Amino acid sequence: MVTMSTLRVTEIFRSIQGESTHAGRPCAFVRLTGCPMRCVWCDSTYTFTGGERMTIDAILEQVRAFDCRLVEVTGGEPLAQRASLELIRRLCDEGYEVLIETGGYFSTEEVDPRAAIILDVKCPASGEAERNHWPNLERLRADKDEVKFVIADRGDWDFARDIIARYDLERRAHAILISPVWGAVDLQMMAEWIISSGLDVRMQLQMHKIIWGPEARGV
Repeated sequence: MVTMSTLRVTEIFRSIQGESTHAGRPCAFVRLTGCPMRCVWCDSTYTFTGGERMTIDAILEQVRAFDCRLVEVTGGEPLAQRASLELIRRLCDEGYEVLIETGGYFSTEEVDPRAAIILDVKCPASGEAERNHWPNLERLRADKDEVKFVIADRGDWDFARDIIARYDLERRAHAILISPVWGAVDLQMMAEWIISSGLDVRMQLQMHKIIWGPEARGV
């Protein structure tokens, strides 16, 4: 099916998946432009503006050329563009394993159920915790969806523990990811927080930044 639906795209590239339980796997990334949030530690501010207007057919053509069965739709905030729902559906129709990295401001209710959600819950140090769309947590599926907390300090960790308990995320989510803000948290200290908590969570580092450096794009 040919469509004229378009999306504003910052970049499309193939790399190693740097985060989530899929870390280390080859992955094709479609990074969409635009985000309504302004997290103080954001590492992709270049996605806020600009980008190239592309049809969904053109996006799919580039993804196919990578010959990679794992695809992540990310941003910015991918769900900020309504046509992303069609892109996700068509990727699923073509048999790709699809990941959606979303900041949780927009509802995930209409996302194709074949795609896996990686939901980034905003903690207080981000400056955006009040804008989390909490019903998204109730839609998490234990067989595929993951929830991520980006931690800048002890207050963020305590907030994450409260949300994990309040929404029963150890049962509800496939994985709970605890990710330190790059360069902001002592990693040994964070590891001790996790070890002593007794929680079934996963500490994750951003593998792509370790490999290519924190400023690299399109890798």
